[in-house]
Amino acid sequence: MKTQTLIPTNILFNSQEQNDTLISKDSRSKLKNRIVLTATMLLLLLGASTVYFFQPDFSAFNESRMNSPVGFTFLAITIVLLLFKISFLLYNIYLYFQYKVIESVTDDLLPTCTVIVPAYNEGNLVFQTLMSIANSDFPKHKLQILAIDDGSKDDTWSWMKKAKEQLGDQIVVLQQPENKGKRHALYRGFNLGTGEIFVTIDSDSIIKSNTLRNLVSPFVTDQKCGAVAGNVRVLNNKNAILPKMLNVSFVMSFEFVRSVESQLGSVLCTPGALAAYRSSAVFKCLPEWINQTFMGAASDIGEDRAMTNMILKQGKKVLFQRNAIVLTDVPEKYQGLYKMFIRWGRSNVRENLAMAKYVFTNFKKESKVGTRLLFANQFLTLAMTYPFLLFMLYFIVVHPLLFLSSTLLGILIISSFPVLFYAKRYSASESLWAYAYSILFTFGLFWISPYAIATAGKSGWLTRELPQK
Repeated sequence: MKTQTLIPTNILFNSQEQNDTLISKDSRSKLKNRIVLTATMLLLLLGASTVYFFQPDFSAFNESRMNSPVGFTFLAITIVLLLFKISFLLYNIYLYFQYKVIESVTDDLLPTCTVIVPAYNEGNLVFQTLMSIANSDFPKHKLQILAIDDGSKDDTWSWMKKAKEQLGDQIVVLQQPENKGKRHALYRGFNLGTGEIFVTIDSDSIIKSNTLRNLVSPFVTDQKCGAVAGNVRVLNNKNAILPKMLNVSFVMSFEFVRSVESQLGSVLCTPGALAAYRSSAVFKCLPEWINQTFMGAASDIGEDRAMTNMILKQGKKVLFQRNAIVLTDVPEKYQGLYKMFIRWGRSNVRENLAMAKYVFTNFKKESKVGTRLLFANQFLTLAMTYPFLLFMLYFIVVHPLLFLSSTLLGILIISSFPVLFYAKRYSASESLWAYAYSILFTFGLFWISPYAIATAGKSGWLTRELPQK
């Protein structure tokens, strides 16, 4: 008796119908994108033009602030901070043009490398991640791949075993007895790894064939290099609107900001999606890292930022490789986005406080000015979060139309820089998503930073649970 095989419904359609369906979905997606971008530009232009008509009201509002001791003090602080930010931006632009990637070294010079992939509730994406690593043009005899399932509740472990079946001795798959968090999964990998360099890759990320060799080459050319950050781009940015916005944002965050930080030898965060660490630097701080606490509780977030911070504290350089590209999955819905940002925000608060303890000490022999300048910029941003929030709420209550129009004009001016940057690097049409992202962040995510500061002691990954049925 033969076993009957069920035919998926979509196979019953002929190829023409399938093509028509795909074209229809693609057309709807493109139409929706055009509507969002058109509405964004119209809103910004309307806001900018409205400022002109409200000019007398702006003058009266500023005059009232000048006549108030509190208002005058706040205005003076704002002007000083604005001048600092403008000067800092100009300095960043200068450093960006000085940045150059380190070209890949030969196979003989490449160090041995252990790639660690922790996974929790990732499904078949982990399989794609592992296959992309195995297909790298990195010498196989120098590459060790460790995949660690952190007690997933879905079929992640099955996909890991499938990768093992296909890749054989190229990969070792391990399973945590229970979900203990990404930090503990990485800790197990660090202790089992044999490579001179540890590479960590998120289980929802795909690397290019030359990514690994480009990522680890700086360790060969610079013995003071302790860690390297990869270049993170968005994987699922074809149709969904939020990933399109984040893709433009990521290019600015990595290809501009981290290029600048790399010139100062002080990239402040090596991303979980793709990072490399010199094993000797990892083992120097591993006990402190795994036992890290904040406000008396074990730290179970921000493991990438914490590791970067501890390696910087050793006086090592942390660099960025623009040619080491990884494509990562990002949230497509608002809830997933704000949870991700809350986690990042809390980690930022914690690690800035940790950095404050050593950044003004003699923590390295080379110049410390660049590292201190980067820290000062971040610390000032955090310090002014609540004063600016209170001013914003006051402005909304007293002059809502003035607030709206001036904010839209500010977005149009400030966001033009990432728009021009992305347009120059990649695509002019896609660059307009920077405007849409700025509107979303200003009006829909402004609460993240003050909330993250207030709840910095809270733990929880927030973004890896299975959806409730």
